[in-house]
Amino acid sequence: MHIQMIAVGKIKEKFLALGIAEYTKRLAPYIKFAITEVADEKAPDSLSEKEEIQVREKEGERILAQLKPDAYVIALTLDGELWSSEQLADQLADLATYGRSHIVFVIGGSTGLSPSVLARVQQKLSFGRMTLPHQLMRLVLAEQVYRAVTINQGMKYHK
Repeated sequence: MHIQMIAVGKIKEKFLALGIAEYTKRLAPYIKFAITEVADEKAPDSLSEKEEIQVREKEGERILAQLKPDAYVIALTLDGELWSSEQLADQLADLATYGRSHIVFVIGGSTGLSPSVLARVQQKLSFGRMTLPHQLMRLVLAEQVYRAVTINQGMKYHK
């Protein structure tokens, strides 16, 4: 199984990069796990609605350019489904069983995901109704993918 995370922007905080690297290392014996960063669109702190749309669209084009046609895409959005760790594990196992060996999780930038990206996804997933920094979300997602893998492997980590 190949799980890819596509995210907008670069990780700036060392502690986040170290945590993501740790879970990437832990996943290596079980799955191919890769993170693809696409450039964030440079913009001032306060944007008009029109400017926010333009930023989302430009970042969306970069995300779409990284998606392979056979990828099963799950977007992380506030309005997505809420899954438990066990449900995520079940979803990944089901996708693998039915021939979906390339799964991509997409994390947008600070303005969210464009309608063109959302039109490409097969599912939307939420980690809760709270807004989390998109860089922190990468660490949370990496940990949850690792947790799901350990559940599916029958390991005790997830308890």
